Amino acid sequence: MNGHARELADGFDLEKLTPEFYADPYPTYRALREHVPVKRLPNGCYFLTRYDDLIAAYKNTKAFSSDKKKEFLPKYGNSLLYEHHTTSLVFNDPPAHTRVRRLIMGALSPRAIAGMEPDLIALVDGLLDRIETRDRFELIGDFASAIPVEVIGNLLDVPHDEREPLRDWSLAILGALEPVIGKETFDRGNNAVKDFLAYLETLVERRRAKLGNPERDVLTRLIQGEDNGERLTAKELLHNCIFLLNAGHETTTNLIGNGLVTLTQNPDQKQRLIAQPELIKTAVEEMLRYESSNQLGNRMIVEETELGGIKLPAGTLVTLCIGAANRDPAQFPNPEAFDVARAPNRHLAFGTGAHQCAGMALARLEGAIAISRFLKRFPNYALDGAPVRGGRVRFRGFLSVPCSISA
Repeated sequence: MNGHARELADGFDLEKLTPEFYADPYPTYRALREHVPVKRLPNGCYFLTRYDDLIAAYKNTKAFSSDKKKEFLPKYGNSLLYEHHTTSLVFNDPPAHTRVRRLIMGALSPRAIAGMEPDLIALVDGLLDRIETRDRFELIGDFASAIPVEVIGNLLDVPHDEREPLRDWSLAILGALEPVIGKETFDRGNNAVKDFLAYLETLVERRRAKLGNPERDVLTRLIQGEDNGERLTAKELLHNCIFLLNAGHETTTNLIGNGLVTLTQNPDQKQRLIAQPELIKTAVEEMLRYESSNQLGNRMIVEETELGGIKLPAGTLVTLCIGAANRDPAQFPNPEAFDVARAPNRHLAFGTGAHQCAGMALARLEGAIAISRFLKRFPNYALDGAPVRGGRVRFRGFLSVPCSISA
């Protein structure tokens, strides 16, 4: 077994992944963590799998840069995809990152998020009402993916009859972030940015003419800027609206889908959560740890540093494997076990440090309300066929999950 693990670690190449890896990457992540935790890949990049190494990278923003211009130019060329991914909040360093994050966080205050709860409950209950009318349903399309699209649509105050393309645009743009993409994936992502920008230009024009309530409408808040006069440029405004949808859409869809599927695979924990619904908050944290919606992050070394006794020179690309770090036994006792009451649970599903997810409180609220109300309504739900994975390494989730509401 140890020899097989060593073979998995030595042969790992992020640009040449197998169907077995996409189905279950965790044996490979474990092998890397144990044998080559700072792994130099064939393309010269380094792949980090230990919890402490990821913490070091997240916290040391001086050596580990989030700016993606050098990394993305060869991949995307001078395209709209390049413009988007190098303008949005997540792929920038201070001071640009600090300025944009401050504006967005102002619209995602605890008070603002608490004010979303009644509408979120009504949305979830409406989806459950529709599911209840039939014996079988599709967990992702009928439930998990419908929630964050509506929530982000509400945040930006996108008219309901204009929301249909949002999910496909988001999937196409995020799909282009995979380590290796072909022309078709690139074209889909680039066209999605183009169409999304065109739509947002008209939405922003309408909103400027009739501003909404900045306490609830993120777009109005971003347009108005801060009281000190600080505002986003026109390009920053558009691309960070796209970022808000992308950041809040697929990851939350995956949280809900992964969480409910994981419960079917751990029936004792499912029954425990049904019997003790007050455990929902720790259960959501465990779902985020056990099957992280976002499995990979990236940094560029801008000044020589050392991890695990290995010197990383300036100019080195580094991949942070969140999925591996969240199962590191040095941080999480019995990490392969799914425990809805696990505490403490300092997982890295939202990152940490300066780039910790700006919308994590909202994602937690969506996950808790969606999963708890689903379980209360359908405690006997079960898989009704094989779930279909999304076939991606960066964002781990399902394309479809056939279910029945009674076992």
